[in-house]
Amino acid sequence: MAKDYYEMLGVGRTATREEIKKAYKRLAKEYHPDLSKRQDAEQRFKEINEAATVLGDEEKRRNYDAMGHEAFASAQKGGAGPGGFQGYDFSGFGPNMDFDQIFESFFGGGFGDIFGTRRTRRRGTDLRYDLTITLKEAALGTKRRITIRKRSECGACHGKGGKRLETCPTCHGTGYVRRQQRTPFGLFLTTGSCPDCGGDGTVVGEECPLCHGSGTVMERKELELQVPAGVDDGSRLRVAGEGEAVGKGARPGDLYVFITVAPHELFQRQGNDILLEAPISFFQAVFGDDIEVPTLEGRARLKILPGTQSGTLFRLREKGIPVLSGRGKGDQLVRVQVVTPKRLTRKQEALLRDLGEEFGEAASPQKGLFDKLKGHLR
Repeated sequence: MAKDYYEMLGVGRTATREEIKKAYKRLAKEYHPDLSKRQDAEQRFKEINEAATVLGDEEKRRNYDAMGHEAFASAQKGGAGPGGFQGYDFSGFGPNMDFDQIFESFFGGGFGDIFGTRRTRRRGTDLRYDLTITLKEAALGTKRRITIRKRSECGACHGKGGKRLETCPTCHGTGYVRRQQRTPFGLFLTTGSCPDCGGDGTVVGEECPLCHGSGTVMERKELELQVPAGVDDGSRLRVAGEGEAVGKGARPGDLYVFITVAPHELFQRQGNDILLEAPISFFQAVFGDDIEVPTLEGRARLKILPGTQSGTLFRLREKGIPVLSGRGKGDQLVRVQVVTPKRLTRKQEALLRDLGEEFGEAASPQKGLFDKLKGHLR
Protein backbone atom coordinates (compact mmCIF):
# COMPACT_ATOMS: atom_id res chain seq x y z
CA MET A 1 0.00 0.00 0.00
CA ALA A 2 1.42 3.35 -1.07
CA LYS A 3 2.30 5.84 1.62
CA ASP A 4 0.43 9.12 1.86
CA TYR A 5 2.41 11.86 3.60
CA TYR A 6 -0.74 13.91 4.24
CA GLU A 7 -2.36 10.98 6.05
CA MET A 8 0.82 10.37 8.04
CA LEU A 9 0.62 13.90 9.45
CA GLY A 10 -3.16 13.94 9.67
CA VAL A 11 -3.61 17.04 7.50
CA GLY A 12 -5.55 17.76 4.33
CA ARG A 13 -3.98 18.36 0.94
CA THR A 14 -4.73 22.08 1.20
CA ALA A 15 -3.02 22.42 4.58
CA THR A 16 -0.85 25.49 5.08
CA ARG A 17 2.82 25.33 6.06
CA GLU A 18 1.89 26.45 9.56
CA GLU A 19 -0.68 23.65 9.88
CA ILE A 20 1.91 21.11 8.70
CA LYS A 21 4.40 22.45 11.20
CA LYS A 22 1.91 22.16 14.08
CA ALA A 23 0.96 18.63 13.04
CA TYR A 24 4.60 17.58 12.89
CA LYS A 25 5.41 18.99 16.32
CA ARG A 26 2.39 17.30 17.89
CA LEU A 27 3.12 13.89 16.35
CA ALA A 28 6.89 14.12 16.97
CA LYS A 29 6.23 14.56 20.66
CA GLU A 30 3.76 11.68 20.66
CA TYR A 31 5.99 9.17 18.86
CA HIS A 32 9.49 10.17 19.95
CA PRO A 33 11.23 6.88 20.88
CA ASP A 34 12.46 8.28 24.19
CA LEU A 35 9.03 9.57 25.13
CA SER A 36 6.59 7.02 23.75
CA LYS A 37 5.97 3.51 25.10
CA ARG A 38 4.34 2.34 21.89
CA GLN A 39 6.08 -0.50 20.09
CA ASP A 40 5.83 1.20 16.71
CA ALA A 41 7.06 4.58 18.02
CA GLU A 42 10.45 4.47 16.30
CA GLN A 43 9.00 3.52 12.91
CA ARG A 44 6.21 6.10 13.18
CA PHE A 45 8.73 8.75 14.20
CA LYS A 46 10.80 8.07 11.07
CA GLU A 47 7.67 8.23 8.89
CA ILE A 48 6.59 11.52 10.45
CA ASN A 49 10.02 13.01 9.76
CA GLU A 50 9.98 11.75 6.19
CA ALA A 51 6.51 13.19 5.55
CA ALA A 52 7.32 16.53 7.14
CA THR A 53 10.58 16.79 5.20
CA VAL A 54 8.68 16.60 1.91
CA LEU A 55 5.55 18.58 2.76
CA GLY A 56 7.56 21.23 4.56
CA ASP A 57 9.48 22.11 1.39
CA GLU A 58 7.41 23.94 -1.22
CA GLU A 59 9.23 22.54 -4.24
CA LYS A 60 9.21 18.94 -2.97
CA ARG A 61 5.55 19.26 -2.05
CA ARG A 62 4.63 20.48 -5.56
CA ASN A 63 6.50 17.52 -7.11
CA TYR A 64 4.88 15.12 -4.67
CA ASP A 65 1.39 16.44 -5.45
CA ALA A 66 2.04 16.29 -9.18
CA MET A 67 3.69 12.84 -9.43
CA GLY A 68 2.15 10.93 -6.54
CA HIS A 69 4.09 9.02 -3.93
CA GLU A 70 5.50 6.15 -6.02
CA ALA A 71 6.74 8.37 -8.84
CA PHE A 72 8.11 10.88 -6.40
CA ALA A 73 9.94 8.22 -4.38
CA SER A 74 11.49 6.83 -7.57
CA ALA A 75 12.65 10.27 -8.63
CA GLN A 76 14.33 10.75 -5.26
CA LYS A 77 16.43 7.58 -5.49
CA GLY A 78 20.10 8.20 -5.88
CA GLY A 79 19.91 11.67 -4.43
CA ALA A 80 19.71 13.00 -0.95
CA GLY A 81 16.12 11.77 -0.80
CA PRO A 82 13.31 13.22 1.16
CA GLY A 83 14.79 12.25 4.49
CA GLY A 84 15.93 15.70 5.56
CA PHE A 85 16.18 14.40 9.12
CA GLN A 86 18.74 11.73 8.30
CA GLY A 87 21.69 12.12 10.63
CA TYR A 88 19.60 13.49 13.48
CA ASP A 89 20.20 11.50 16.66
CA PHE A 90 17.32 12.14 19.04
CA SER A 91 18.46 9.59 21.58
CA GLY A 92 19.97 12.27 23.78
CA PHE A 93 16.58 13.81 24.57
CA GLY A 94 15.35 12.89 28.03
CA PRO A 95 11.77 12.16 29.01
CA ASN A 96 11.42 15.57 30.68
CA MET A 97 12.51 17.64 27.68
CA ASP A 98 10.54 20.67 26.55
CA PHE A 99 10.00 19.70 22.91
CA ASP A 100 8.70 23.12 21.90
CA GLN A 101 11.80 24.80 23.30
CA ILE A 102 14.14 22.33 21.62
CA PHE A 103 12.23 22.63 18.36
CA GLU A 104 12.44 26.44 18.34
CA SER A 105 16.03 26.42 19.57
CA PHE A 106 17.36 24.17 16.80
CA PHE A 107 15.10 25.19 13.95
CA GLY A 108 14.66 28.89 14.73
CA GLY A 109 10.90 28.73 14.50
CA GLY A 110 11.20 28.83 10.71
CA PHE A 111 9.71 25.89 8.92
CA GLY A 112 11.82 26.46 5.83
CA ASP A 113 14.96 26.27 7.96
CA ILE A 114 14.09 22.70 8.92
CA PHE A 115 12.90 21.15 5.75
CA GLY A 116 14.07 23.40 2.94
CA THR A 117 17.39 23.51 1.22
CA ARG A 118 16.71 26.85 -0.36
CA ARG A 119 19.60 29.17 -1.00
CA THR A 120 19.44 32.24 1.22
CA ARG A 121 19.87 35.37 -0.83
CA ARG A 122 22.41 37.71 0.66
CA ARG A 123 21.60 41.33 1.34
CA GLY A 124 23.74 44.32 2.21
CA THR A 125 23.73 46.11 5.55
CA ASP A 126 21.32 48.99 6.18
CA LEU A 127 22.76 52.42 6.91
CA ARG A 128 21.57 55.24 9.18
CA TYR A 129 21.76 58.99 8.59
CA ASP A 130 20.62 61.62 11.13
CA LEU A 131 19.09 64.78 9.65
CA THR A 132 17.99 67.90 11.53
CA ILE A 133 15.38 70.16 9.90
CA THR A 134 13.39 73.22 10.97
CA LEU A 135 9.73 73.17 12.00
CA LYS A 136 8.86 75.08 8.83
CA GLU A 137 10.64 72.47 6.70
CA ALA A 138 8.76 69.73 8.54
CA ALA A 139 5.46 71.51 7.85
CA LEU A 140 6.03 72.43 4.22
CA GLY A 141 8.38 69.64 3.13
CA THR A 142 11.86 70.22 1.78
CA LYS A 143 14.65 68.85 -0.39
CA ARG A 144 18.04 68.25 1.17
CA ARG A 145 21.30 67.12 -0.42
CA ILE A 146 23.17 64.73 1.86
CA THR A 147 26.52 62.97 1.49
CA ILE A 148 27.07 59.45 2.78
CA ARG A 149 30.07 57.16 2.82
CA LYS A 150 29.25 53.58 1.98
CA ARG A 151 30.38 50.40 0.26
CA SER A 152 29.01 50.33 -3.30
CA GLU A 153 29.06 47.90 -6.19
CA CYS A 154 32.38 47.91 -8.03
CA GLY A 155 31.99 49.64 -11.38
CA ALA A 156 34.90 47.80 -12.99
CA CYS A 157 33.47 44.30 -12.56
CA HIS A 158 29.82 45.29 -11.97
CA GLY A 159 29.87 43.64 -8.57
CA LYS A 160 30.97 40.21 -9.83
CA GLY A 161 34.39 40.37 -8.19
CA GLY A 162 36.28 39.59 -11.39
CA LYS A 163 36.19 37.58 -14.59
CA ARG A 164 35.53 33.92 -15.44
CA LEU A 165 32.95 33.05 -12.82
CA GLU A 166 33.17 29.35 -12.04
CA THR A 167 30.96 26.93 -10.13
CA CYS A 168 31.99 26.81 -6.49
CA PRO A 169 33.79 23.47 -5.90
CA THR A 170 32.75 23.38 -2.23
CA CYS A 171 28.98 23.54 -2.64
CA HIS A 172 28.87 22.53 -6.34
CA GLY A 173 26.84 25.62 -7.21
CA THR A 174 24.06 25.09 -4.66
CA GLY A 175 25.16 27.95 -2.40
CA TYR A 176 24.80 25.89 0.79
CA VAL A 177 26.60 23.15 2.64
CA ARG A 178 25.53 20.61 5.23
CA ARG A 179 27.43 20.18 8.49
CA GLN A 180 27.15 17.74 11.36
CA GLN A 181 27.20 19.27 14.80
CA ARG A 182 27.38 17.29 18.01
CA THR A 183 25.31 18.80 20.80
CA PRO A 184 24.32 17.70 24.32
CA PHE A 185 21.13 16.45 22.66
CA GLY A 186 22.84 14.30 20.07
CA LEU A 187 24.13 14.62 16.51
CA PHE A 188 22.53 17.49 14.60
CA LEU A 189 22.66 18.13 10.85
CA THR A 190 22.56 21.80 9.83
CA THR A 191 22.37 23.56 6.49
CA GLY A 192 24.02 26.95 5.96
CA SER A 193 25.52 29.26 3.37
CA CYS A 194 28.68 28.03 1.73
CA PRO A 195 31.71 29.71 3.41
CA ASP A 196 33.71 29.82 0.16
CA CYS A 197 31.15 31.49 -2.14
CA GLY A 198 28.99 33.15 0.50
CA GLY A 199 25.88 31.42 -0.78
CA ASP A 200 26.31 32.68 -4.34
CA GLY A 201 27.20 29.31 -5.87
CA THR A 202 30.05 30.72 -7.94
CA VAL A 203 33.65 31.77 -7.35
CA VAL A 204 35.85 34.17 -9.29
CA GLY A 205 38.52 32.69 -11.53
CA GLU A 206 40.32 36.03 -12.09
CA GLU A 207 39.98 38.71 -9.39
CA CYS A 208 39.09 42.28 -10.25
CA PRO A 209 42.16 44.49 -9.58
CA LEU A 210 39.97 47.34 -8.26
CA CYS A 211 37.87 45.52 -5.66
CA HIS A 212 40.21 42.51 -5.20
CA GLY A 213 37.38 40.04 -5.70
CA SER A 214 34.94 41.50 -3.18
CA GLY A 215 32.69 43.11 -5.80
CA THR A 216 32.45 46.33 -3.75
CA VAL A 217 34.40 49.53 -3.21
CA MET A 218 34.12 52.37 -0.69
CA GLU A 219 32.79 55.65 -2.02
CA ARG A 220 31.24 58.96 -1.01
CA LYS A 221 27.84 59.45 -2.59
CA GLU A 222 25.65 62.53 -2.73
CA LEU A 223 21.90 62.02 -2.61
CA GLU A 224 18.96 64.39 -2.97
CA LEU A 225 16.51 63.59 -0.22
CA GLN A 226 12.84 64.55 -0.47
CA VAL A 227 11.44 65.21 3.01
CA PRO A 228 7.62 65.04 2.81
CA ALA A 229 5.41 67.66 4.45
CA GLY A 230 4.16 66.57 7.86
CA VAL A 231 7.14 64.63 9.21
CA ASP A 232 7.61 64.81 12.95
CA ASP A 233 10.52 64.58 15.33
CA GLY A 234 11.66 60.95 15.31
CA SER A 235 10.23 60.17 11.86
CA ARG A 236 12.21 57.70 9.75
CA LEU A 237 12.55 57.84 5.98
CA ARG A 238 13.64 54.79 3.97
CA VAL A 239 15.69 55.16 0.81
CA ALA A 240 15.65 51.76 -0.84
CA GLY A 241 18.91 50.35 -2.19
CA GLU A 242 21.16 53.09 -0.81
CA GLY A 243 22.69 51.01 1.98
CA GLU A 244 25.83 48.87 1.84
CA ALA A 245 26.43 46.61 -1.15
CA VAL A 246 27.89 43.11 -0.87
CA GLY A 247 28.46 42.45 -4.58
CA LYS A 248 27.99 39.31 -6.70
CA GLY A 249 24.41 40.10 -7.60
CA ALA A 250 23.19 40.48 -4.00
CA ARG A 251 20.72 43.21 -3.19
CA PRO A 252 22.17 46.21 -1.33
CA GLY A 253 20.76 47.32 1.99
CA ASP A 254 18.63 50.40 2.53
CA LEU A 255 19.37 53.85 3.93
CA TYR A 256 17.26 55.01 6.87
CA VAL A 257 17.14 58.74 7.55
CA PHE A 258 16.14 59.66 11.11
CA ILE A 259 14.54 63.10 11.38
CA THR A 260 15.09 65.56 14.22
CA VAL A 261 12.94 68.71 14.16
CA ALA A 262 14.72 71.64 15.81
CA PRO A 263 12.73 73.72 18.35
CA HIS A 264 11.11 76.89 16.95
CA GLU A 265 11.45 80.25 18.70
CA LEU A 266 7.73 81.03 18.37
CA PHE A 267 5.76 77.84 17.73
CA GLN A 268 5.25 74.64 19.68
CA ARG A 269 4.02 71.56 17.84
CA GLN A 270 1.09 69.60 19.29
CA GLY A 271 0.43 66.73 16.92
CA ASN A 272 -0.60 68.40 13.66
CA ASP A 273 -1.49 71.65 15.45
CA ILE A 274 0.94 74.41 16.36
CA LEU A 275 0.67 76.73 19.36
CA LEU A 276 1.62 80.40 19.44
CA GLU A 277 1.71 82.58 22.55
CA ALA A 278 0.60 86.13 21.51
CA PRO A 279 0.84 89.15 23.84
CA ILE A 280 -1.97 91.75 23.78
CA SER A 281 -2.45 94.94 25.78
CA PHE A 282 -4.99 95.51 28.54
CA PHE A 283 -6.96 97.83 26.27
CA GLN A 284 -6.97 95.35 23.35
CA ALA A 285 -8.38 92.77 25.76
CA VAL A 286 -11.03 95.19 27.03
CA PHE A 287 -12.14 96.80 23.78
CA GLY A 288 -11.19 94.09 21.27
CA ASP A 289 -8.98 94.51 18.22
CA ASP A 290 -7.83 92.99 14.92
CA ILE A 291 -4.23 91.88 15.30
CA GLU A 292 -1.71 90.31 12.95
CA VAL A 293 0.02 87.09 14.01
CA PRO A 294 2.81 85.07 12.36
CA THR A 295 2.12 81.64 10.82
CA LEU A 296 4.40 79.05 9.25
CA GLU A 297 3.44 80.38 5.81
CA GLY A 298 3.40 84.12 6.48
CA ARG A 299 1.01 86.28 8.53
CA ALA A 300 -2.69 86.11 9.31
CA ARG A 301 -5.36 88.40 10.84
CA LEU A 302 -6.91 87.43 14.18
CA LYS A 303 -9.98 89.13 15.69
CA ILE A 304 -9.77 89.72 19.43
CA LEU A 305 -13.23 90.00 20.93
CA PRO A 306 -14.03 92.68 23.59
CA GLY A 307 -13.57 91.37 27.11
CA THR A 308 -11.03 88.70 26.16
CA GLN A 309 -9.37 87.12 29.19
CA SER A 310 -5.69 86.32 29.47
CA GLY A 311 -5.07 82.71 28.38
CA THR A 312 -7.98 82.62 25.91
CA LEU A 313 -7.27 80.23 23.03
CA PHE A 314 -8.11 81.21 19.44
CA ARG A 315 -7.98 78.86 16.45
CA LEU A 316 -6.80 79.56 12.91
CA ARG A 317 -8.17 76.76 10.74
CA GLU A 318 -5.70 74.73 8.63
CA LYS A 319 -2.69 76.88 9.50
CA GLY A 320 -0.87 73.98 11.14
CA ILE A 321 1.01 70.88 9.97
CA PRO A 322 -0.19 68.76 7.01
CA VAL A 323 -1.25 65.20 7.77
CA LEU A 324 1.63 62.96 6.71
CA SER A 325 0.59 60.65 3.84
CA GLY A 326 -2.97 61.88 4.15
CA ARG A 327 -5.29 64.79 3.55
CA GLY A 328 -5.91 67.98 5.47
CA LYS A 329 -3.88 70.09 7.85
CA GLY A 330 -3.87 70.85 11.53
CA ASP A 331 -4.75 74.25 13.00
CA GLN A 332 -2.77 77.05 14.53
CA LEU A 333 -3.75 77.74 18.12
CA VAL A 334 -3.13 81.25 19.43
CA ARG A 335 -3.15 81.74 23.19
CA VAL A 336 -3.33 85.43 24.09
CA GLN A 337 -1.62 86.74 27.17
CA VAL A 338 -2.66 90.14 28.53
CA VAL A 339 0.44 92.18 29.28
CA THR A 340 0.28 94.26 32.48
CA PRO A 341 2.12 97.59 32.32
CA LYS A 342 5.16 97.63 34.60
CA ARG A 343 5.74 101.38 34.72
CA LEU A 344 3.06 104.04 35.01
CA THR A 345 3.21 107.81 35.16
CA ARG A 346 1.47 109.51 38.08
CA LYS A 347 -1.34 110.55 35.79
CA GLN A 348 -1.77 106.98 34.43
CA GLU A 349 -1.74 105.56 37.95
CA ALA A 350 -4.35 108.06 39.14
CA LEU A 351 -6.58 107.32 36.17
CA LEU A 352 -6.36 103.57 36.76
CA ARG A 353 -7.14 103.99 40.46
CA ASP A 354 -10.17 106.06 39.56
CA LEU A 355 -11.18 103.40 37.05
CA GLY A 356 -10.78 100.70 39.71
CA GLU A 357 -13.02 102.60 42.12
CA GLU A 358 -15.54 103.02 39.31
CA PHE A 359 -15.62 99.25 38.93
CA GLY A 360 -15.82 98.81 42.71
CA GLU A 361 -12.31 97.40 42.96
CA ALA A 362 -10.38 98.35 46.11
CA ALA A 363 -6.90 99.76 45.82
CA SER A 364 -5.66 96.79 47.84
CA PRO A 365 -6.18 93.81 45.54
CA GLN A 366 -5.13 91.26 48.18
CA LYS A 367 -8.09 92.20 50.40
CA GLY A 368 -10.46 91.95 47.48
CA LEU A 369 -9.00 88.54 46.62
CA PHE A 370 -9.73 87.13 50.08
CA ASP A 371 -13.27 88.51 49.93
CA LYS A 372 -13.87 86.59 46.71
CA LEU A 373 -12.31 83.38 48.01
CA LYS A 374 -13.56 83.37 51.60
CA GLY A 375 -16.50 81.12 50.66
CA HIS A 376 -14.03 78.48 49.41
CA LEU A 377 -11.63 78.64 52.40
CA ARG A 378 -14.00 77.36 55.07
